[in-house]
Order: sequence, then structure tokens, then C-alpha cells
Amino acid sequence: MKNIFYIDGKFIKESKAKIPVYDLGLLRGYGVFDFLRTYNKRPFYLREHLKRLLKSAKIIGLKHNFKLSTLEKLVLSTLNKNKHLKEANIRIILTGGNSYDFITPTKPRLIIMITPIKELDKKIYEKGAKLITKIYERIDPNAKTLIYTDAIKFLQEAKKKKAIEVLLIDKNNEILECTTSNFFAVIDKQVITAPKEKILEGITRKVVINLCRKYKISLIEREIYKDEIKKFDECFITASNKEILPIIKIDNLKISNKPGEITKFLIEKFKELTRNY
Repeated sequence: MKNIFYIDGKFIKESKAKIPVYDLGLLRGYGVFDFLRTYNKRPFYLREHLKRLLKSAKIIGLKHNFKLSTLEKLVLSTLNKNKHLKEANIRIILTGGNSYDFITPTKPRLIIMITPIKELDKKIYEKGAKLITKIYERIDPNAKTLIYTDAIKFLQEAKKKKAIEVLLIDKNNEILECTTSNFFAVIDKQVITAPKEKILEGITRKVVINLCRKYKISLIEREIYKDEIKKFDECFITASNKEILPIIKIDNLKISNKPGEITKFLIEKFKELTRNY
């Protein structure tokens, strides 16, 4: 069976899905999106993702009339039309609509894409992965926008260097986040992550913070600096498409030979949560 998408009030086969060349998301990258996946065919923390989508739209001034409850129903309806998928990725995109002067937003365009999940190699979770670093600050870190030019460029470089992701560091050498993931370090059995004001607050990140609280693992949100990397006992990244992924190397600096105990514990507890979701 073919995947079914939702575009402008209609359910459409993937092969027939199109947007006009005047769409402001295409012309100027003016739009926001959110991404999540299902577990047991249920969208994981759907309302949290939709709240973030609406927050992103507000930050960039993208005006619309969509309510959270309406969006929730539309996502579930689109997902229901893709019952052939055992589990699915869900991508929700809101653009500024068609712009015939190439700059002014009009009626916003809503797109919901349902696609199969492509799992990462299990070995990477057992062995751990590598990050490379880049000095970079996103313009609106709290908004999940369509502007991914630098992220795509950085990730291409990371792939050449056999790294899974790119760790973004500001001009003051403060570690922020990765291009499509949040970052956590472990120093002396304390889990540390950057303040939410300076990053895109990931939903998986929130889940990990809650797991730490539930299982009495010391956690703090504070500034992390590049010169602290040598102090890391463990580190990992989080994202909807990566879950909790251990990191054992940053640039040429080895953090550990294998994933750490706290990271492995959180991975197991996250699996328990998703199995029973």
C-alpha cells in the first residue's frame, strides 16, 4: 500500500502529493515543522510536539487559526489512513502559504506526512558514536523552523568524518545542542544538559529529564563549556529518531571506550516506557 499524506484539507497519496512553487516555505524557508514517531501505533507525546509546533509558529510570527485539538485530530486521522505501517514517522509542516509577491505570507499551508520508520543500526547503540563540533548559533533556537541550510552542510561533513551528528558551540565556547538532537553529558554521576532557553527543547530531552527525576539520578540544567569535554565520563544525544544514543568520541577526543552505565540505564528505562506506551 502507498502512504497517505494530508495537504490543504485533503488526504492524498504520496505519489500525488504536491505544493505550488509559490509556497513561502519553498521560496523563503518561511515555515515551521515538528517530527515524532509512533510506538505501538500510538504517536509518542503528540500533544507535546503539537504545542512546540504552535510555539515555533508564534516565535516566527506565522499566523494561523489552527487549534491544538484540531491538529491532534488531523494527525490521528492521517495516521489512521496509513494502517499498513507497523510503526510510522509523523512530520507536521506549517508554511506561510502561497506568496505571489515572494515575501508576504497568506493562508498558511498545513502538511502532514506519514512515512515508514528507518531504524538506526543497533550496533551504534552498543558501541557508541562520534560527534564533530562546529561554532554556530541558531537565530531562533526555540523555534523548529524549515531553515536547515547549515545543518545539512554540517551533517554532510560529519558523515565524511564517520560521525553521527554535529555538536554546536557558541562563540563563548558554550556547548548548546546538535543539529537535530539535544546533548547530555555525565560528570561524576551527574547528568548535565544546556539550559532550555538557549536550545530547541526536545520532547525526548524532556522524557530523559523526567526519567532522571523518577530514578533519582542527579540532573542539572546549566551552561556546559567545550573545555569541560575532557571531564566527561559519559555523554549522549536524544531525538525522536535516535531515542537515546551514546557518544564515545567528540572530534578527536575519546570520552570512553563504550557507552557508560548511566546512559545504558536510561536507554533501558526509555525502552520500557516505549514498550508500554
